[in-house]
Amino acid sequence: MTAAAEPVPLERRLRHGMRVYRAWISDLILAIGILLTTLALGYFTPLANSWPFPMINAATDTPAANYNLLFIIVGPIVVIAGAYLVGSYVIARREFDHLMVTKSKAEFLRNIPELEDLLWELTPADEIRYEQKKAELRVRR
Repeated sequence: MTAAAEPVPLERRLRHGMRVYRAWISDLILAIGILLTTLALGYFTPLANSWPFPMINAATDTPAANYNLLFIIVGPIVVIAGAYLVGSYVIARREFDHLMVTKSKAEFLRNIPELEDLLWELTPADEIRYEQKKAELRVRR
């Protein structure tokens, strides 16, 4: 087997996929947390009597286990984690876009350490944009 024909390890493929789809994954985590919190609120508040919640509560409050108790604990924790992931991605994206706008080579050189730190939070497509900007400004590094 040649080096080119060797399969890429699962861990590397997983890390690459998580970097490529970071925004989608963080949005999904936030949405799941909001859903779990809503289900918990629909059981423990007066919302329990309004339309979709009686059917949902019948399915989640079984004689063997009451999953709503789990939702009330896990839901807010997942919301906080999802909000952090979404917020950190949005802030990193905004800061990266702001730093990439420069036309000055000197300003770009001053911003390189910060740009490279931000690239850890962003996607591989942003690394390509960064490399293109370095080539455009003829920065060797």
